[in-house]
Amino acid sequence: MKTTTGQKVKIGIFTLVGIGVLLAGIFIIGSRKNLFSDTFTIYGTFKNVGGLMIGNNVRFAGINVGTVESIVMKNDTTVQVDMRLQQKVLKFLKSDAMASIGSDGLMGDKLVVIAPGGDSTTQMMAENGRINTVNPTDFDKVIAKFTKVADNAEVITSSLASISSKISNGEGSLGRLIYKDDLQKGLVNTVNSAQQTMQSAKEAIGSVKKGVDGFSENMEAVKHNVLVRGYFKKKEKAAKKRAEDSAARVQQVLPPTPPAETKK
Repeated sequence: MKTTTGQKVKIGIFTLVGIGVLLAGIFIIGSRKNLFSDTFTIYGTFKNVGGLMIGNNVRFAGINVGTVESIVMKNDTTVQVDMRLQQKVLKFLKSDAMASIGSDGLMGDKLVVIAPGGDSTTQMMAENGRINTVNPTDFDKVIAKFTKVADNAEVITSSLASISSKISNGEGSLGRLIYKDDLQKGLVNTVNSAQQTMQSAKEAIGSVKKGVDGFSENMEAVKHNVLVRGYFKKKEKAAKKRAEDSAARVQQVLPPTPPAETKK
């Protein structure tokens, strides 16, 4: 069957489109892998890469500046991650910069995040140099801790439910106080008894006060009695004499007062 000119044109267009798509894919992949720009490499060591894979992005100050070139296990506790970065980033990368493993969003791919250094006077990082690293969070341990917390919360909830049930059934002091009248009546009786005791104490104090007043009146009456009047007068004279003797002794101790000068 002879191929017509129209079919040849269609085949040519299809071929050109396929070549264009292939070139575009090569360009996109090359751009992601930094194949068409000057690059340099650095490396960091981690105890756990947390699912990081070769080809994942390297982000510096929030910008994708390179990719993960290789992941090599050095020993049972050290994993080396080689990163290829764009050459233009080198002048901003200081030796005190810090690399950590994060994720692109909540459920995105893993990536290496480089935080700029804090000291602007620190020298730049050398090519093929080692960058400081921070190990990623071990989510298995975090989940295990949350599981333990949840178990403890379940035990506490069960205990609170049991306590609430006992209170609702009137068990314990709080339950009897809320749902039964026995404890309430006992408290009321105690308060009433205390009030009666206070009233009795007030009455007793009043009686004592009356007794004291009566005693004072009796003593005053005794003073005016003919039989004992002389005794009280003698007591008053003795007290008056003691006061006069004390005043005389004080007068003897004090120096004499000088006479006042007369004006000429």
